[in-house]
Amino acid sequence: MKKSISALSVLMALCLSACTVFPVPRKSSEPESSLQPSAAVQESSKEPSQQSSKQTSQEYGETFPESWQDNGIFSHYYQPAYQKMLTMSLDEKIGQMFYSRCPQYDAVGFAQKYHIGGYVLFGVDFADKSKQQVKDNIDSYIHSQGIPMTIAVDEEGGTVVRISSKSALYDSEFRSPRDIYDQGGMAAIKENALALAKMLNDFQIDVNFAPVCDISLDENDFMYYRSIGHDVDTVCEFVSEFTKIAQSNGVSASLKHFPGYGNNVDTHTGIAIDERPYQQFLDEDFKPFEEGIKQNAHIVMVSHNIVNCMDSSKPASLSKNVHDILRNDLGFTGIVVTDDLEMDAITEYTSGTSPAVAAILAGNDMLTIGDSMIEDAVESIKAAISDGTLDESLIDHAVTRILAWKYFKQQ
Repeated sequence: MKKSISALSVLMALCLSACTVFPVPRKSSEPESSLQPSAAVQESSKEPSQQSSKQTSQEYGETFPESWQDNGIFSHYYQPAYQKMLTMSLDEKIGQMFYSRCPQYDAVGFAQKYHIGGYVLFGVDFADKSKQQVKDNIDSYIHSQGIPMTIAVDEEGGTVVRISSKSALYDSEFRSPRDIYDQGGMAAIKENALALAKMLNDFQIDVNFAPVCDISLDENDFMYYRSIGHDVDTVCEFVSEFTKIAQSNGVSASLKHFPGYGNNVDTHTGIAIDERPYQQFLDEDFKPFEEGIKQNAHIVMVSHNIVNCMDSSKPASLSKNVHDILRNDLGFTGIVVTDDLEMDAITEYTSGTSPAVAAILAGNDMLTIGDSMIEDAVESIKAAISDGTLDESLIDHAVTRILAWKYFKQQ
């Protein structure tokens, strides 16, 4: 498999070589026992309020659990990631699971307080800033903690362009995949994907919440102008090429919006219920995701649609059955991320309570979430562990996968 090489990867490697809080994995010829937590981590782990509430290395053992083994795309790094996870406090582990919106004030302090695993940057984070200001901000986020943060953005092209819509940051807006393909075919798609990856690299942004894998042929669909807007085979080729080019140039691709958006309404503004039969997903919607998975896509983002044929009681992002289909039937072994949990489709469904526990129980590795929701999410997760609603091993497994991904990306 190809390993991501980017400006962020180099910076992460430099940071990690100097900062033993997140040690670089040893070569296979070196003894695994040489991976030791730093003095700072050892000291912090002694604080009772920070202690992991259940598992210890004695309970788990020193070797990556066989029951977690999936021989996945980051599996070469499971053992060092697992050993690192064992040194972490509960607060540190919970924080790794958040893809938080970036607060507008003291973003570095916020990341440090909650041990945030990654920031998602939106238009406001780039507005009225010079290129150097944006670069300096992102660099400060990445290096705010011993475990470097991952930085994500939605830069799909067309109607969703967080960076290239700012003339001070890029020469022109990236066009939609549909317009690019209609005017220049797949050759133009490849050229655009490379230019996009290079721009993100320049800002040390290591994740793009793209490509959109949804199949939409009706211009009245909510997702039409964000999709490539063609038949299944064309969408599959687009997803495959975009994923391959992005990741070979240091940017993790995020296949979205699983299990396929179809012609459903906008979940930013309310609950969407998908009535399509399961066979249609097998014949159409799953196929672009399968193509991206064949290219070792690092991330899949799950939508908030309630898909009746899979789970009529929960949005896909909170449904264990939907996640089981992704993991077991489609064979995805990377990072599963929720769509933004601040969308109305989730806040309406959960009646204003934190969706964090439900999202973890469903099988998500990382939760895309507003910064104003973080404190409530942390307390909800801790309470669920204390009362037995949530087994801490689910967090441990997810965090091990996240750390393995971060190790993978720094090589």
